[in-house]
Amino acid sequence: MLKRFAAYYRPYKGLFFLDIGVAILASALSILFPSLTRQLLRVEIPQKNLEHMLIIFALMLIIYMLQAVCQYIRVTWGHILGVRMETDMRSELFAHLQKLSFGYFDRTKTGHMMSRITNDLFQITEMAHHAPEDLIISVATIVGSYILMFSYSVPLAFISLIPFPIIVFYGVYYGRRMKATFRKVRTTVADVNSNVENSLMGIREVKSFARESYQEQKFNQVNDVLRDSKMEQYKVMGRYHSVIGFFRDLYYFCTIAGGAVLIFMGKVESYDLVTFILYVGVVLPPIDRLINFTEQLQQGMASFERFTQVMDEHPGITDVKDAKDLKVKEGTVRFEHVSFAYENSPELILKDIDVSIPGGSTIALVGESGAGKSTFASLLPRFYEPKMGRILIDGQDIKQIRQNSLRQHIGFVQQNIFLFDDTIRENLKYGKVDATDEQLWAALDAANLGNFVRSLPLALDTQVGERGTLLSGGQKQRISIARVFLKNPSILIFDEATSSLDTESEELITEAFARLSVGRTAIVIAHRLTTVKNADCILVLDEGTLVESGTHAELLEMNGQYAKLYKTQDFS
Repeated sequence: MLKRFAAYYRPYKGLFFLDIGVAILASALSILFPSLTRQLLRVEIPQKNLEHMLIIFALMLIIYMLQAVCQYIRVTWGHILGVRMETDMRSELFAHLQKLSFGYFDRTKTGHMMSRITNDLFQITEMAHHAPEDLIISVATIVGSYILMFSYSVPLAFISLIPFPIIVFYGVYYGRRMKATFRKVRTTVADVNSNVENSLMGIREVKSFARESYQEQKFNQVNDVLRDSKMEQYKVMGRYHSVIGFFRDLYYFCTIAGGAVLIFMGKVESYDLVTFILYVGVVLPPIDRLINFTEQLQQGMASFERFTQVMDEHPGITDVKDAKDLKVKEGTVRFEHVSFAYENSPELILKDIDVSIPGGSTIALVGESGAGKSTFASLLPRFYEPKMGRILIDGQDIKQIRQNSLRQHIGFVQQNIFLFDDTIRENLKYGKVDATDEQLWAALDAANLGNFVRSLPLALDTQVGERGTLLSGGQKQRISIARVFLKNPSILIFDEATSSLDTESEELITEAFARLSVGRTAIVIAHRLTTVKNADCILVLDEGTLVESGTHAELLEMNGQYAKLYKTQDFS
């Protein structure tokens, strides 16, 4: 894992070595100060050498100024190093999420993904900047200080080292426990984020059912879990810091007590004790850094583990090695004995579907809720993969086609339209990113929405709100249709897009869709059977099985499943 993490430093080797180099220089400068003080006390003051004293004072001031410059470089450019690494990792993570199949998003909460992109990456970048720097400064300062301390007095140096192995042992022992608590808190934070996101996205449902108190109760449950997790984390941290702090204080005690005894025995001069006390002041901050390093390393590595879990997630659907671009001539779609079940589910949603859809025709899929209609449509653009059988477009197996090419030829109008929290213009450009205003207006007119958008004060630059909440259901559907007009695909999928709309909106959308489907292969998933009476062929699904097919009149004459559905809707 460390090797994998180190790879993110490579593009910024210059900044990394600048940060580490400055850290080493700062450590060396801090080590010099007590030695200069010892020179003053041992030689210059007793000899009353004012000139040398002034030179030492000047050197001390220069050390302070250089340390200030080092501090500026470390704080500024060290953090810039971390931010650049964080940006790279966030871009890589987001790009990887775009590649993952629908199956991953079906089983992963959005709040957990958001936590990885924000909280986890922040902890990682803090570790990326501070951990190497803190480790280098600590080791360099402690080792350098003790080299000089041993050169001045071996017995006193050994005495001052007494607490050190205890700190190391305790730090390693408690580090593992800290890592477990940090991981638990990260997971719980993700649960809280997911709960908040669900509540805010479903605020209309919450208020319409007057379930604010219920939602607060659900939130408080997960919030209490987070509270307990953090309390446990801080208890562990408190024990860790208090015990480590006690051993840090022992440095002063051991040095002063040991030095006093050695002076009493005539083995150490008083100026050496003063020098050692100053060195304890030099060594203690690196010990603080080591404490922070241990804590930060645990947090950062726990976050990096979660980051790598996502990065190691492989797309469930991938392009084959020699995948080709789709070539559409007629747009004929063929399902050859296709069966499908969702991941980790033994139940087949579609069972042995064997059907051909002629190019340029309009085919309707009907059936009761849960019959497998939307699943049927989701297999064509390879949002999911069949368990058995294959799907062909103009004789080309879609498994041999690049996913991007396949989806470029398919236009999707869904029941639950998603609009981005942006302008009408930007939402339309998802159909064609380089579309001109003239093309945007033409698409809106074709979708029966041009006059409405022209009546808005900001026209194309009107904000639609989060998930399009500032527009009606029919207006969102027509923007979706306009988007598909701009995309100009060969095959259309219209997934129950009028089931929740009023009659007027339904008529406008049906008219726009009829205009859009001219010359294309169209698959219409319908709840209202009146909207598919004119389809070239109607496929009737029942519990994942294709039970009937034919025109509206033919199916009524059969007096089977379709006729039953039609009569139930009271359209006879």
